[in-house]
Amino acid sequence: MRVGSFVLGAQFPGQGQGEALHRAVRAAEASEEAGLDSVWLAEHHFVPYGTCPSAITLAALLLGRTRRIQVGTAVSVLPTTHPVTLGEQAALLHVTSGGRLSLGVGRGGPWVDLEVFGTGLEAYEQGFPESLDLLVRWLREPRVEAAGERYAFREVPVVPRPSESLTETGGPEVLVACTSPASVRTAAERGLPMLLGMHVGDEEKAEMAGLWRRLARAAGRPAEQIADPGHVSAGVCQIADRRVDAAETLTKAMPGWLKQGLDAHVTVDGRERRMRDPLAYTELLCGLHPVGTPRLCADRLAATSERTGISRFALLVEGSGDLAATEENLRRLGAEVLPQLR
Repeated sequence: MRVGSFVLGAQFPGQGQGEALHRAVRAAEASEEAGLDSVWLAEHHFVPYGTCPSAITLAALLLGRTRRIQVGTAVSVLPTTHPVTLGEQAALLHVTSGGRLSLGVGRGGPWVDLEVFGTGLEAYEQGFPESLDLLVRWLREPRVEAAGERYAFREVPVVPRPSESLTETGGPEVLVACTSPASVRTAAERGLPMLLGMHVGDEEKAEMAGLWRRLARAAGRPAEQIADPGHVSAGVCQIADRRVDAAETLTKAMPGWLKQGLDAHVTVDGRERRMRDPLAYTELLCGLHPVGTPRLCADRLAATSERTGISRFALLVEGSGDLAATEENLRRLGAEVLPQLR
């Protein structure tokens, strides 16, 4: 089982953006110090839900600050960037970090981001598969050309080539954030592992993993790839000596962050959004994920892995909104939970 942290750079009420980003960087460094396997970085634009606008840029900083831990994007939003630009950045980090980058990508949402970056709603609604295919080709082939609806250019060399890294891996792994059967199909047909969100429980994740297997098999993916796809399950983790104390820490801090963060999203086309009740959502997360004593947290992670077949985790550890509490949460995760799983 491989356990990592999930870092959003969340801006809690009363905090500045610099404070949120400082906590994010320290959480990543503390993840390595605690012995975690990975740290996953979220990307958001124009909202305090997450103050990191470029997961790949923050990944570059953290790859330079760390020596062992895998650093992943969860996710880099493809509809607001050119896939070759992202591919070049990912290739550069793969080569210079010794293969420690994992590249998670997703569609994002129908947000005003599409207007600001000039890509338009079509990039979100129709363009994701083309962008994904171009990105993967850039990370796997020595020369690339394009003749698609959105991207068309003559053949050019890939520089730097990910295969030039002095590692056994030919390039960074690419994962796809999946929230629907259509996105599961997109990932499965290409043999790409899924990133599954913290808002869904074990049963739904197990169903999505099963659907991925069936679609990957129908697409002719190799048997070994189907047997061990490397999906990642996102969740929340808060550790305390009593479960009630861990849950109280989150229910005191997270609803205020969720309300101001989610309310700030603006759709590009004025479509109506239905937002979750912040307190009810926090309580749901406490029930789904490892929130409680170290023993409970270990049991819950093991149970999720058994039910879903997923053995990689990205756990939100900054739910308290406090730097010292986040660092202590990570320390206990590494010292008191991971040994029970390994």
